[in-house]
Amino acid sequence: MYVAVKGGEAAILNSYRLLAEQRRGDPAQPELSVAQIRQQLKLAVDRVMTEGSVYDPELAALAIKQASGDLVEAIFLLRAYRATLPRLGTTCPLDTAAMALDRRISATFKDLPGGQVLGPTYDYTQRLLDFTLLAQGAAMDGPASSAPVVPEPVASPRVVDLLNQEGLMETRPAPPGDPMPSDLTREPLRFPADRATRLQNLARGDEGFLLAMAYSTQRGYAHSHPFVGEVRLGTVAVEVEPEELGFAISLGDIEITECEMVNQFAGSKTSPPQFTRGYGLAFGHSERKAMAMSLVDRALRADELGEAINSPAQMQEFVLSHSDSLEASGFVQHLKLPHYVDFQAELELVRKMRAAASAATADPLPGDHA
Repeated sequence: MYVAVKGGEAAILNSYRLLAEQRRGDPAQPELSVAQIRQQLKLAVDRVMTEGSVYDPELAALAIKQASGDLVEAIFLLRAYRATLPRLGTTCPLDTAAMALDRRISATFKDLPGGQVLGPTYDYTQRLLDFTLLAQGAAMDGPASSAPVVPEPVASPRVVDLLNQEGLMETRPAPPGDPMPSDLTREPLRFPADRATRLQNLARGDEGFLLAMAYSTQRGYAHSHPFVGEVRLGTVAVEVEPEELGFAISLGDIEITECEMVNQFAGSKTSPPQFTRGYGLAFGHSERKAMAMSLVDRALRADELGEAINSPAQMQEFVLSHSDSLEASGFVQHLKLPHYVDFQAELELVRKMRAAASAATADPLPGDHA
């Protein structure tokens, strides 16, 4: 047994070496730097930050490089690092209404106070390969552009606030003495989970899984007809209120994407017909994640709104228990580990069952004649 362990250790060390060679690629090519990943693979960095639960573009870029571009592995690395960090305090709730907007669109109103701001988006690009990107070096880098003109801030009230003026949007003010939400990174997930816990779970959830769940709601599996009330991309201040000061101070700004999805609600015995909302928020420029999150959030409110729960996206135990990419990836990939004893037991069982079935077929029944 000792020899087997040592042999396995040598093989593992060799696999580290091969992994490093694979990550580096052809030494004749320039090595991809963390700074390049951070600046030029921004959307991948933003996803890793969101699902890794750490807002640090440099560390997210480092994780992507270390994982050779495997985003799930990069998320694992970042979350593992997060577990080593001390907890210094809790910030104040983000005031996203005061966001400095880089992008702001609504599918519900054409003319919005503050206007539609297209910003950076692939929405209007033709999905054709741009072969000019194959060109290398400064040949494609044109002259340095002048500093961009920063427009004056324009008041941009939320779409849900416009609907609130007519009393058409649900309002759920926080009750007096509303407790602090549970911290899903410190406490186990329990069912039924309240909405604050569900939103934490969805924010860390795998984008692909949430996208599939959101897609299912649009195909009739949650009886919802959603509209994008608003998608906002921009920077927002992060503030903390130290007890010794008694007032909030700013720690800096972070980039976030926020989505509010508007859904029709036929009403109930206690609530008139109105619009309800689903909510999504993610680090960086993560529109698809925020939109999928908001659709799933609304589906998971079925019980709260008195709607029938018939579809997977409405079942919180199913959604929340399977949305985490690290748990899903780990459980699937653990099948690569040795299962020799388990398989030998099943192999022996199948052999015995086959022998018993053959014997039953071969033995003639009482009263049978050749």
